[in-house]
Order: sequence, then structure tokens, then C-alpha cells
Amino acid sequence: MMRALLFDLDDTLYAERQFVRSGFCVVAAEVEARFGVARREAQATLVGALRRGNRSRALQELCERHLLPVGIVPDLVDAIRAHTPSLRLPDSTVEVLRAARGAGWRLGVVTNGFPAIQARKIEALGLRDFVDTVVFAHECGAGLGKPERAGFDAALAALGMPADLAVFVGDDPRCDVLGARRAGMRTVWMRRGARSTGQVPGTAPDRVVTGMQDVLIAAEALLATEVAHAA
Repeated sequence: MMRALLFDLDDTLYAERQFVRSGFCVVAAEVEARFGVARREAQATLVGALRRGNRSRALQELCERHLLPVGIVPDLVDAIRAHTPSLRLPDSTVEVLRAARGAGWRLGVVTNGFPAIQARKIEALGLRDFVDTVVFAHECGAGLGKPERAGFDAALAALGMPADLAVFVGDDPRCDVLGARRAGMRTVWMRRGARSTGQVPGTAPDRVVTGMQDVLIAAEALLATEVAHAA
């Protein structure tokens, strides 16, 4: 019996910090070329901000620390968005995707974010070798992205699968759990750090896991009854 297993991308299939650090490398090279700031020093400033939880102000901190004009921040943001990232799928993700494919699951990704940026991530991670479809949610429906159900519906249509035989895995209770539930799928929440779930109606998942190693077991359990009835 065919089943579908769909995933969010960032902080589900890989750690998004990989992308951030890759972008910081581009920024460090840029300020070295334009302002003579040593690449290693610039990167240390950026990574330091990330480690302190100040990712949103990392570029501003770079300007303040190295006396750069704050007006260059938009250019640096554009450089991050436009760069070809250096990314790698964790071994645990590769193992689960291969095991799921071997067990007959149809596989897909539904991701938020600028489609051009997300497409470069998908390419860098080599994900199209492992999944059957990739949907950029902001290209679907009203273009609002998850939790709008249009992206989930598009993925199910591409896989030729009904929602009651599909499980969605993601780290964001609102975007992933709520959105997938709206589309009629079972849900697995990938719990990361202190983020909570269930506080907003519709965001309580069917299963909770803390790593990719538990995803397939959770998905199998969620669809066991449906598969038995279909048989």
C-alpha cells in the first residue's frame, strides 16, 4: 500500500544554521574586498552574534564592530540571498529518506521562503535525488505560504496520494502542524529547542519526535490503521 511522507525543509531535514553560516562566509569575503576587513575577523563577529542568539542583528553588529557604514546592510542581505550555499544533508536524514523510499513511501518537501533561495538550498543538499516532489509554498494558492493549505494540497496532488494516507513532518507548530492538519494529513512535530506547541488551536501534533531517527517509526504508527483497512 502506497503512503506519503512529506517534510518541511529548514530545521527539519537539515539545520538552517548551515545556510546562515554559508551566507556569513559570503559576507565576510565581501567586506574584505570592499573595506579591507580581514575575512576571518568579520566571520568571527558574525558567528559570535549567531551564537549569542543575535542572528537578526548580526550584520549590524558587523558594521558597528568594524566601523563599516550601516547603509551596506541591504547589500549584504542581498548577497546572502543570492549566494549558492554550501550545505550537506545530515547522515540521519539520508538514512531515513533511503529507508522510507525502500519501504515504499512516496516522499515530498513543502517549504516556505523565497522560492529562488529555497531552490538553491534544495540543489545544494541534493534533495531531488531522495524525494519525489518539492513544493515551494509561496508559489501556491494566495502565495501566503504555510500554513495556507494550498502548498500541502499541491504536494499531495504531485504524489497522487490522498491526505488520509499522508504524514507531514516539520519543526514549526503553526506553519507545519496547523497547515498539514488543514489539508487532512497526520502530523509529526520535530521538536527543536524550547519551541512549544499546542498553545494555538490546531497546532497539537499527532506525534512528537526529537530527531530524524524517530520519524519513520512515528509515521508507520500513525498510518497503521488506514493501511490495515485498505488491505
